Amino acid sequence: MKPVAIFRHAPSEGPGYFATFLDSRGIPWQLFRIDAGDALPTDARQFSGLVFMGGPMSVNDDLPWIPHSLELIRQAAQADIPVLGHCLGGQLMAKALGGVVGRSPVKEIGWGEVTVADNATAKAWFGEGKKFDAFHWHGETFTIPPGATGILGNKHCANQAFALGKHLGMQCHIEMTEEMVREWCELGGEEIASASASPAVQQPAEILENLAGRVKTLNAAAQKTYKKWIEGLVR
Repeated sequence: MKPVAIFRHAPSEGPGYFATFLDSRGIPWQLFRIDAGDALPTDARQFSGLVFMGGPMSVNDDLPWIPHSLELIRQAAQADIPVLGHCLGGQLMAKALGGVVGRSPVKEIGWGEVTVADNATAKAWFGEGKKFDAFHWHGETFTIPPGATGILGNKHCANQAFALGKHLGMQCHIEMTEEMVREWCELGGEEIASASASPAVQQPAEILENLAGRVKTLNAAAQKTYKKWIEGLVR
């Protein structure tokens, strides 16, 4: 089986629980560390699927790797190779597929409930539950690309996820581990302090409360979604 390509945009924003999930099912994967200057592939067909993680930059920034990533996503969509995006990754997918990425009305940092849309596509990706607590760290948001279906949202950000065939783009984070949450709180202390006026920004103490239990519940929700995504892998 060809490996799943995972694209990392910041050292602290690796694949997290997603890598654990792939390993538990014996699915090979290859990490491309964009933050470390790794050479990027030119052909999406080298892989069974493409996965784009988060990052502090904007998809609208003038960075040399962004057009390359957008092209890989378009290649994969044309070849029916599944693409998965987390936060920045979801924004890259939205932009590549014809959506628009811009500033979100409300910055979100911390744990927050998301609602599963009342449609068959949403239930296929997130199960029969109507809501769950996801992790958030974003100041921008995307529109739903043409032909895609909105499948998650909340009161602060209407578009938390979309699906288009085998492809899933998310604004929220479902890949979190305890270690990642702790590291983000440590690295992002100044950002949290500067955005404390936002009704959707939590302080580190609140984010870290009952962390093990929250991550365990999130991993269980993520497992359902990742299981659906790997069904589409090119074998």
